[in-house]
Amino acid sequence: MHRMILAGSLLLALSTSAVASQVYKWVDAQGITHFGAQPPEGQQATSVNTSVPKPRPGLPRLDSEQPEPAPSKSTPVGDQKAIDEKVKADVATQEAERRKYCETIRTNLAQLQNNPRLRAEVDGEVRRLSEEERQSRIKDAEKAISENCD
Repeated sequence: MHRMILAGSLLLALSTSAVASQVYKWVDAQGITHFGAQPPEGQQATSVNTSVPKPRPGLPRLDSEQPEPAPSKSTPVGDQKAIDEKVKADVATQEAERRKYCETIRTNLAQLQNNPRLRAEVDGEVRRLSEEERQSRIKDAEKAISENCD
């Protein structure tokens, strides 16, 4: 009897990692963003990080880390829809922040390229950038755009 309980507990503990699935995000030809458990064939999809770190014992919780109420057993489909909506909202927020960052860095790059007499505040003092500093900042901006923007 004890072996059956032990075996059942072990299977239950191992099954939680098998339940966790990967979420993919992709944009179709019409520009609509989609999320799904399987990436579409023939399209590039990015993996969405849905893991939540577990709180460490002994540390005080922040307001944002308060435990969520236990999900209702009566509407599992509704719970999945709520989770899907939360993931979509999180991804949309991250995408909006990325777009804003890209817009800012592109504006900065345009100013760096079009204006050889730029001034910048360095160590609390406003001074003119040397040509080497300007070229270095141009390269940094181009690198940031290539790594983070479409």
